[in-house]
Amino acid sequence: MDNSHMPDADTIRTAVSLAVRAPSVHNTQPWLWRIGDESINLYADRSLHLRHTDPDQRDLMLSCGAALHHVRIALAALGWRSVVHRFPNPADKDHVAALELHRRQPTQHEIALAAAIPRRRTDRRHYSAWPVPPEYLARLGEAAENEGVVFRVLESQSRFAELIREAVDLHTTDAAYQAELATWSGRHGSPEGVPSQNTPLAEVTAEGISARRFAWPALSPAPGTDAASDEAEIIMLTTASDDVLSRLRSGEASSAVMLEATALGLASCPITEPLEVRATREAVQNDVLHDTGVPQIAVRVGWAHINADPLPPTPRRAVDDFIRPLGA
Repeated sequence: MDNSHMPDADTIRTAVSLAVRAPSVHNTQPWLWRIGDESINLYADRSLHLRHTDPDQRDLMLSCGAALHHVRIALAALGWRSVVHRFPNPADKDHVAALELHRRQPTQHEIALAAAIPRRRTDRRHYSAWPVPPEYLARLGEAAENEGVVFRVLESQSRFAELIREAVDLHTTDAAYQAELATWSGRHGSPEGVPSQNTPLAEVTAEGISARRFAWPALSPAPGTDAASDEAEIIMLTTASDDVLSRLRSGEASSAVMLEATALGLASCPITEPLEVRATREAVQNDVLHDTGVPQIAVRVGWAHINADPLPPTPRRAVDDFIRPLGA
């Protein structure tokens, strides 16, 4: 192997250890990394597909996209530029990406984004009354658009909030969904799934925006939190089509937005529940976006409440569980 065109094993392991911190649906971590002589390869692990939460595998591909962006940022900070070949093997739909690597000095921005990876949390609590500055939203928009995805800030959140409630109501009466949710949340000491200490009791903003209702929530609200003063923004990432590449790129864009937000000091929380149900997803496209794009993922951003305790990291499986030689 020509080491001038490939990082050493320790560098690869460091990059993957950062990549697997990416957010994923119910913290399933549905990815594998196969290391070749001249490339790092990302594969989807469809054995972790949540059939009732994610019937069309949109969330699974968004999750893989977030991990792909994370590894690109990690490698960049370690001195390696990635040339990404997405879906390089038409005969293998699980082969999501092959990364061809080239030596390059990292930029300060890449280092800052890589440093944000361990600090990023999905914060489902109320946010503060401080508005997000327009120049910060512009930076988040630039981050998303650099990934080939359209970035929209919802001017009105009310209809989107209604559709979240409709999706929640439909899921509440879906026994298979509820069983799957109970399996993957409310956990203690597990390296996968959503732990109780990261999920609050049902909190609803003044606009009616609420987080998913996970099993056995145990996260207390910050003292003095007031839903009426929550000044979070809702960002919608959209694409022109709804093919698997669009979903992957949207996952990369969501990672770019959330890492940029973290680097700026903002809290963030992805919202996918109303896009997992066909009826509410179509209504988001028609009523919220006025049929100007396909909604892929929403992200709520704002300032964490000044009295909010830091969130614990959501656990991950050991990095060695994800790494295999190419062809193994």
